Amino acid sequence: MQHEVETCELCNCPGGEVVWESALCRVVMVEDADYPGFCRVVLQRHVREMSDLPPAERNQLMNVVFAVETAVRQLCQPDKVNLASLGNLTPHLHWHVIPRWRDDKHFPNPIWGSVQRVVAQRRKPIGVRELGEQIINALRQAQRSGT
Repeated sequence: MQHEVETCELCNCPGGEVVWESALCRVVMVEDADYPGFCRVVLQRHVREMSDLPPAERNQLMNVVFAVETAVRQLCQPDKVNLASLGNLTPHLHWHVIPRWRDDKHFPNPIWGSVQRVVAQRRKPIGVRELGEQIINALRQAQRSGT
């Protein structure tokens, strides 16, 4: 495991521009002009699987994932949001939050799949500060509602 941590991309760098962070995790923006609002929620320490976390931390992490989804939905108005925790190439616990549109270049396939169409018009980029504020609002709202 020690060698894995030493070579882990998400242990050694943020993984994108940091939008928000806590002691448990960080939210980073993924630079992808085709998918503005694409984020990762990355655990701050090296853990491979959700089931390796204590239940309270699992809940906290998922609350952040849901807050990011809420913020992305409000800011980007996508047709769908994909949530994915793969980690096959980078076995460090992280979640992808990906806004999707019916006319995006991969839809209905995953964004890692084959391109389905050429998209002529780019979507409006999302600001890091604006997204961070929306995440904070969503986390506060979830806390007030007891979820």
